[in-house]
Amino acid sequence: MAKLRDPDGGCPWDLEQTFETIAPYTIEEAYEVAEAITLGDRNALRDELGDLLLQVVYHAQMARELAPEDGAFSFEDVARGISDKMVRRHPHVFGGASVEDAKAQTDAWEKQKAAERAAKAAAENRTASVLDGVSSALPALMRSLKLQNRAVRAGFDWPGIDGVFDKIEEELGELRAEVTGAESDDRERIEDEVGDLLFTVVNLARRLDIDPETALRRCNAKFERRFRFMEDGLAAEGTPIQTVGLEQMERHWQRAKRAEKP
Repeated sequence: MAKLRDPDGGCPWDLEQTFETIAPYTIEEAYEVAEAITLGDRNALRDELGDLLLQVVYHAQMARELAPEDGAFSFEDVARGISDKMVRRHPHVFGGASVEDAKAQTDAWEKQKAAERAAKAAAENRTASVLDGVSSALPALMRSLKLQNRAVRAGFDWPGIDGVFDKIEEELGELRAEVTGAESDDRERIEDEVGDLLFTVVNLARRLDIDPETALRRCNAKFERRFRFMEDGLAAEGTPIQTVGLEQMERHWQRAKRAEKP
């Protein structure tokens, strides 16, 4: 990477890149790692992990090229930082502490992270929040779950799952009222209600111990699979999908669903 970024004989494209232009590729590679894991493709996982590692190397190289006053650091600094953090957060492995089980370890881990967030807030002369450290750059669905998990640790939660179902019905009713009401052209209010509904559905997934990102990804895959089945069925009849009505599409859609049943 140092050679690729070398102004004397390096790659013109690589030389033009910045942290901002490379960041989207970093996110994309992380998702491709997740996809390889979902597919159970170990060869693809090996390749995708290499691509993701390249992203770490890329950012570290660009940071190494900075002036000290601009926050320069090296790949070695990155590796040392995460190593030190793992040692600090696992005193039962690298120190004299002990934990009873995985749950106790998770609790200890969260306490350690909370202490680190509190120290950072103190250094910045501000009040620490249980929501500190939940990156605003996360996908909205993932960030919603993380925010809710943090709030729950502070005791902010419904006592039972029935409250969540009730809230979903309430939010759905409010959305319906906005869409069908006299001021149904207020896009901002409708957007707010859609957001409230999505946020509450994420809360339901959390209560059911289901990762909403994974659930939605599976739903996306299912929709794509069935839609392609429908397209193939219509094509076999010599009918382009753009020329048929919803009733004919539904017939093939139901065939796709039946084909998936064991």
